[in-house]
Amino acid sequence: MMMLAMLSGMLTGVALGIFGSGGGIIVVPALIYLLHLPPKEAIAMGLGIIAITAVLSVVSHWRASNVDWRAAAIFGPIGMIGTYAGARVGAVVPASFQLGLFAVVMYIAAYRMLRKSAIVVGDGDRETHIFLLIAAGAGVGLLAGVVGVGGGFLIVPALVLLASVPMKRAVGTSLAVVSLNSASGFVGYMGTVPIHYALMGSFAAVTVISSFTGAHFARRLHADTLKRAFAWSLVIAATYIMVKSVI
Repeated sequence: MMMLAMLSGMLTGVALGIFGSGGGIIVVPALIYLLHLPPKEAIAMGLGIIAITAVLSVVSHWRASNVDWRAAAIFGPIGMIGTYAGARVGAVVPASFQLGLFAVVMYIAAYRMLRKSAIVVGDGDRETHIFLLIAAGAGVGLLAGVVGVGGGFLIVPALVLLASVPMKRAVGTSLAVVSLNSASGFVGYMGTVPIHYALMGSFAAVTVISSFTGAHFARRLHADTLKRAFAWSLVIAATYIMVKSVI
């Protein structure tokens, strides 16, 4: 199983390197359908793997001054509470419900990637909507804990639209929030489902190393082509999950 874990980690790492934090959405399907882990164990371990990779990724964004720590300080702690609560809920709800919700999240992510319009905030719209940002942080965190995703594809638009964070900084800031949310969710699952730490560590290590290869490819390929290819792969994966594990 360890060799298969390393192969799965390589594929996941390449996806993360090419597609950024959004690539983390394939961690749980890789653990379930390539390593044949039970869904709840895969979701818990997926949060741990995402937390590790997000922490390492945010360092480079921090060095490039692409992290808005003020927005992260608002969004992050609330998101951690939501993710922990979501993990406790996820530990007791049926696995089929979790996988069905996960597939829906994948469809939403694919839709956002296939949309032509970009998120834009006017120069005069600099107000931070504190209460909406707190509500969004709690909601995204709760969803992340239940289905085992970092939620970066939801956090980025929330930061742009509700905290007026520029798009480039929103990506780096989302990684900081994802690392906090995922770590909190992982802690929420501890003690409720078995955690294979050696397997998780090996998967995470290979994922991080392979992400550099993915980043190298990303610089050579057209961004729109990459985004559309990844979006359609999410549609296919979500449909497979629905057919095999839900319906």
